[in-house]
Amino acid sequence: MSLTLAQKKIAIGSFLGWSLDGYDIVLMLLVIPSISQLFFPSADPVFSILATFASYTVTLIMRPLGSVIFGIYGDKFGRKKAMIITIMGFSIATFVVGLLPTYLMVGVMAPILLILVRLIQGIFAGGEWGSGAVLTIESMPKQKRGVISGFLQSGFSFGFLLAAISFQIITILFPGQLFEEIGWRILFFTGIIPGFVALFVRLSMDESPLWIKKNKESGLVKTPLKSIVFGKIHRKEFLLCAAIMTGLVYMYHGSISILPTYLGEFGDFQKEQIALIMIYATASSWGGMILTGWLSQKIGRKKSMLIFVSASILVSIPLASAILNNLYGLILYVIVYAVVISTASGPIPAYFSERFPTQIRNSAAGFSYNAGLIFGSWSPLIALYFMSSVSKELVPVALGINIMIGSIILIIPTLLSRETKDIEL
Repeated sequence: MSLTLAQKKIAIGSFLGWSLDGYDIVLMLLVIPSISQLFFPSADPVFSILATFASYTVTLIMRPLGSVIFGIYGDKFGRKKAMIITIMGFSIATFVVGLLPTYLMVGVMAPILLILVRLIQGIFAGGEWGSGAVLTIESMPKQKRGVISGFLQSGFSFGFLLAAISFQIITILFPGQLFEEIGWRILFFTGIIPGFVALFVRLSMDESPLWIKKNKESGLVKTPLKSIVFGKIHRKEFLLCAAIMTGLVYMYHGSISILPTYLGEFGDFQKEQIALIMIYATASSWGGMILTGWLSQKIGRKKSMLIFVSASILVSIPLASAILNNLYGLILYVIVYAVVISTASGPIPAYFSERFPTQIRNSAAGFSYNAGLIFGSWSPLIALYFMSSVSKELVPVALGINIMIGSIILIIPTLLSRETKDIEL
């Protein structure tokens, strides 16, 4: 069964928005070692990096608020309208980061402005995933939901890949001190480009047929958040989904997102090498999420996730060690590391959308997804603390243990959840 042109537009529009999300987040992660002293100057470089990581983390923490705001908006006024607003706000905020003054220019106002922009960006970003995931899954035939779910979720890694490529190009064009002076700003300016492309596609998309039907029938819920958090019917599903996302976010940000800092601060890797490694890692993660989404259509959402997360427990420490020590076959280790540890989330857009009714699906799926960021997003800071507290030879062990923590958090609620592969929306 092939997709119609309208369905393809919806899938691509949602994919591009989620790609921009990944693009922005990764830009911040890639430049943290370079801009930490520009916004948080300190004699202790680890403190500066931790402080900059904290400014990155506040973006993730604000996302649940954004998911509530735009989730309710999407349930009441349509998924498409919510997606147009979020992509505009998100793109502009990414661009503005490149305009911010440094500590030498305005003193303490520099980190305050950085945190303020990231807070606002987090709100728009929080509304991005829920509306796009729900509109896409609601518009797809049941037989295609798994692979389209993986395609949509892989948008984050695709954005990560584009960011890694952009980072490599900019580090070549602006080597050494030039990168600290102007190169990092240009990186953030480029974020406006995928934003405009996504906006153009979204303006031509169709609204969700399921939402239109419910809207005509006056079957929408006036207070979806109350029904999700306090209602007996949906509260259990919400809590399980939030716990699943906590584990997934913890694993992803504790493995892929921390990788540039891991290589730069604890290994003997230069910017150009790190950029190349991240290209391989993110490309592998991109393909891996499509794979897990496709697999979930064959064997179920739960089984496909559990296979990968269980494998990550076995390989996290050996692969983290092989990568850090730049052993022969480095790229192969990076590819396996990325596919096994970072791609269990492929089925999530379908899995979460299938667990809630149309009337509250945007709010419920989006809030569940972003609620996992409240605790899961602290993984890079926890990993950095672990790695800074041990001897050099134990650094890979510290990183691997942090990944295992996320794995255990994920396994428990997944086992307690129901399978949804064959349900009708």
